[in-house]
Amino acid sequence: MPQIQVGDVAIEYRFDGPGDGPVMLLSNSLASNLGMWDHQVPALTAAGFRVLRYDSRGHGGSSVPPGPYDIDDLTADAAGLLDALELPQAVVMGCSMGGMVAQRLTTLHPRRVRALLLTATACHVGGPEVWEQRIATVRAGGMPAVVDATVDRWFTKGGQTRLKAEVARVREMILATPADGFCACCHAIAHMDQRESIRAITAPTLVVVGEQDPGTPPSAARAIHERIAGSELEIIPDAAHFVNVEHADVFNRRMAEFLAKAL
Repeated sequence: MPQIQVGDVAIEYRFDGPGDGPVMLLSNSLASNLGMWDHQVPALTAAGFRVLRYDSRGHGGSSVPPGPYDIDDLTADAAGLLDALELPQAVVMGCSMGGMVAQRLTTLHPRRVRALLLTATACHVGGPEVWEQRIATVRAGGMPAVVDATVDRWFTKGGQTRLKAEVARVREMILATPADGFCACCHAIAHMDQRESIRAITAPTLVVVGEQDPGTPPSAARAIHERIAGSELEIIPDAAHFVNVEHADVFNRRMAEFLAKAL
């Protein structure tokens, strides 16, 4: 896949769909890569979107600049990617860390975001202790030290049984994430607080969360929904953090309904 230099990071990206369609930018979660959106891309391209996926710095095929990072570093990468590809506007969808970036991008560059989809994310995650522990664990044992716990947060037990091939593929994404990139992005998440700034967002917004998501639970989704005027909230039953994979059909249907109304 192609790469493009944005500031201090070489970003790997991929386009799918018609070249003249409205652009939709997809931002990945911590410890994944652009492949996390594979179940959404066919639905989006069939609807006429030009889908732009990318690997966040420290993830996938993108480079790993020295950390730690903050949320504005990650947001500058997303804005810089749009600039480098000469794309003035996009619909933006982000999952977890990607959703945090999407919130910040919409706050800082409101005219560039036509609509916003926030999946399994938060505007604030509380104290940094949990993230400092994850950093210490990965520094000591690499990504294998956190992969089992991560899979258990991302999928319900039923989902792990039902979607064995998909879970195995996501597991490989986690293991392939550079430890330095993971740790640097953990720092960005731990120190992010957008509770007040997102009140300025006016773009049409859909917030989606799995009912059983332990990392960014429905309460975190409600906190975003309550702060973004006119936003919509969808809680999907029997789903954990990777709701777009665990119940891709339900997620895609709700995504399509929102986009048809918002654009």
